[in-house]
Amino acid sequence: MQHKVIVVLVDGLAAEVAHTMGYLGGMVEAGRGLHTTLNAALPSLSRPLYECILTGVPPVVSGITHNEVSRLSQHDAIFHLARAAGKRTAAAAYHWVSELYNRSPWLAARDRYTHDEQLPIQHGCFYWDDNYPDSHLLMDGEWLRSQYDPDFLLIHPMGVDDAGHQFGLDSRQYRNQARRMDSLLADLLPQWLAEGYQVVITSDHGMNNDLSHGGTLPEERTVPLWLFGDAFIERWPDGVVIAQTQLCALMADLLGIAHDKPVAPPLLKAAFMREVH
Repeated sequence: MQHKVIVVLVDGLAAEVAHTMGYLGGMVEAGRGLHTTLNAALPSLSRPLYECILTGVPPVVSGITHNEVSRLSQHDAIFHLARAAGKRTAAAAYHWVSELYNRSPWLAARDRYTHDEQLPIQHGCFYWDDNYPDSHLLMDGEWLRSQYDPDFLLIHPMGVDDAGHQFGLDSRQYRNQARRMDSLLADLLPQWLAEGYQVVITSDHGMNNDLSHGGTLPEERTVPLWLFGDAFIERWPDGVVIAQTQLCALMADLLGIAHDKPVAPPLLKAAFMREVH
């Protein structure tokens, strides 16, 4: 069995404010999902961690060590792996994702809407303003899902990160933006699950009270992870910790495709893993 996968990468969502996300918490409380936290790789900056999550390669190895490193990735991302296996890919994401895996430099007139079967991200809606509304971005993702039926879809909203940079970690604006994201996901997640998608929701990094991130503080590094779908085990195993570098392998395992990425913990049902391998 090979599942379709949706990854929601909520930019800048610190684990410290995950308590604001009552719908996701309610799903876990009802036994319909898993929740844990993980540590972001270093430096805890956006572009380096997009690369880390999507390739399984930490920034000090990938060479994407700060946000101004503007070039194509030199490693296979989940998009490359999926394409090599004949899967269809899509992303509604910040333009740095396009710049890492499709074309660099990114040109808005050319790359804002991407539909090219030969690219790693075949179908894309990419934005460049940090205050692009999360509601619009999620609908961009839904449009890609309904129009192109991707096997792997990345949805990457920036609103929480933008609020953090304006108001800081300990602000009502930051917490309320996380609450708004929870409500937006409450409208979409039931449909995704009803249609058999496996859904991974996480963040690249957290936020501090200096209105920034990038360092080693727990509030900058500790981010939430939620897993939803019938391929996952029913409860988080005691003592099991997942690394950010293992998320790419988890995505690939869900898709049922071959990879050489750092192996993820045993979070999938045994019957599913037998079919995959």
